[in-house]
Amino acid sequence: MTPKEEIIIVFTHVPNRACAEHIAQTLVTEKLAACVNISSPVTSIYRWQGHIEQAEEIGLTIKTSCKAYAACETKLRMLHPYELPEIIGIHVNEGLPAYLAWVATETLGQG
Repeated sequence: MTPKEEIIIVFTHVPNRACAEHIAQTLVTEKLAACVNISSPVTSIYRWQGHIEQAEEIGLTIKTSCKAYAACETKLRMLHPYELPEIIGIHVNEGLPAYLAWVATETLGQG
């Protein structure tokens, strides 16, 4: 695999900044993510258990590798307060090769 085929961007949303920072710190410390971006609050409108819900949430954009993805997902599920957390991984098709290599190196020592 080339570095660009090894990188996954993971998206999730959490209920508050403290939760977002805790998850981000844990994932980076445990080398399950090279970097986590924490967004400003967004308003989410969704259907849950037959009802339309509205909530303010904080988005996380997690940069990880294919090698670290399973462990990253497991840790996210462990730390996430939602019953059914949004965990969406998208493979990177293009990117600056040096940056992609850095992500691979910083996640479980790949590289």
